[in-house]
Amino acid sequence: MPKINADLLNIEERVIRTNKVQKTHKGGRTMSWSVLVVVGDRNGHVGAGLGKARGIPDAIRKGIEEAKKNLIKVPIVDGSIPHEILAHHGAAQVLLKPAAAGTGIVAGSSVRSILELAGVHNVLGKSLGSSNPVNIAWATIDALTRLRTVEDFARLRNKTVHELAPWRAKQTQAEPAGA
Repeated sequence: MPKINADLLNIEERVIRTNKVQKTHKGGRTMSWSVLVVVGDRNGHVGAGLGKARGIPDAIRKGIEEAKKNLIKVPIVDGSIPHEILAHHGAAQVLLKPAAAGTGIVAGSSVRSILELAGVHNVLGKSLGSSNPVNIAWATIDALTRLRTVEDFARLRNKTVHELAPWRAKQTQAEPAGA
């Protein structure tokens, strides 16, 4: 997958979770912060990153840099995702289903933030298993990475879209005539 240049996009950032962590040394405890940040342009590009530092501002900055390095392209079909998908990371599982126009994003925790910044408008999401926001975020990113469109499948199988999904080809032909 080609790397996406974050400098060319109009990126928004959102902090999903901050976590105070301590490390015990011989001389006492060392405090630091772990921050999960999601970035996206609300037009099909999204990324997540984990930043760790002694102070929250530094951790957020590192998280944003990491998230910009991990940008992915999300296939969006009619404001929703192309197909249902189940992904997991650790003990967290995320189920995403396409929804009809006007449904909105029916999902909780970090799934909602990631889908909003990706530019998906109608989707049903359910987090199964662990409720750890960090693992749910990574599972959601994994699910979005594995999404494929009809055009992708047609290209892989050396077929036309009409051969694989005749109803889809009819929809695309009818749109320009009605416009």
